[in-house]
Amino acid sequence: MAKTAEPKTTAAKTAGAKASRGTRTAAETEKIRVALIERRDELKAEHDQTLVDIAELQQHRLTDSAGDDQADTGTKTFEREQEITLANNILERINQVERALERLDEGGYGWCEKCGNAIPVERLAAFPSATLCVTCKQLEERR
Repeated sequence: MAKTAEPKTTAAKTAGAKASRGTRTAAETEKIRVALIERRDELKAEHDQTLVDIAELQQHRLTDSAGDDQADTGTKTFEREQEITLANNILERINQVERALERLDEGGYGWCEKCGNAIPVERLAAFPSATLCVTCKQLEERR
């Protein structure tokens, strides 16, 4: 009599994935934490400098606006919006790194939030705050 293999349930898969998550050593975890903290600090410094630059440029624009026509005003508005967008993008990256630090503390760092599979080390090296594996990220971008 042939015995058929029963498919694993979702709960069993999740339990198996969580059990294998404890394979990172304390030294590896600390190395990741230090790298993420350094990256967060770099981004915060960049964000602070961007805000200072925006303030200086805004002050310069206010003092140098005599005789501006509609095109000049439109150009200055466009440039200001670009600078603010840049600052917001940096702030979003800071939030991503802080979320990665939270996931590291919770034991979920390096594991896909969607499917539960391990995120390849190469992906984490390129993008340390990744929360999705390559496959899930590609599916998300297609939508």
